[in-house]
Formats: sequence, C-alpha cells, structure tokens
Amino acid sequence: MARNRELGWDLESLNKAYQQGYMAARIHMAPARCPYQTEVVRAAWEAGWEDGTGAEAERRSRHAGVFIA
Repeated sequence: MARNRELGWDLESLNKAYQQGYMAARIHMAPARCPYQTEVVRAAWEAGWEDGTGAEAERRSRHAGVFIA
C-alpha cells in the first residue's frame, strides 16, 4: 500500500477519512468538527464532507413535494 511516512498517511487512512466526512455531512455535522489535524487527511475528510453535502441536497431535491403520511 502506498504510504507517505514523513506525513503520516496512507491510502487506507485517506479513504477512511473521506468516508467519515461523507457520513458526517449526511447526518448534518458541521465541517468545523473534522477530527483530523494532518493537512492531507483533513482535506480527504473535507472532500468527503462536500460530496456528502451534495448527495444530501440531491436526495432532498428528488423528494421535494413528496409527502408520505
């Protein structure tokens, strides 16, 4: 697995951070609550958060006007 030992990240940690950011956005967690300090890993989390926010907005627009009783 690719790893940058100097910065302390690998592809697995970036993927995990992205997925966590995505899920954080889906549950409406504020981006300021990102748990990562390392710049590269934090950027992965933020990218996931942005994608999750877009997915949530798309989901809401698809269901706009649909009323479930």
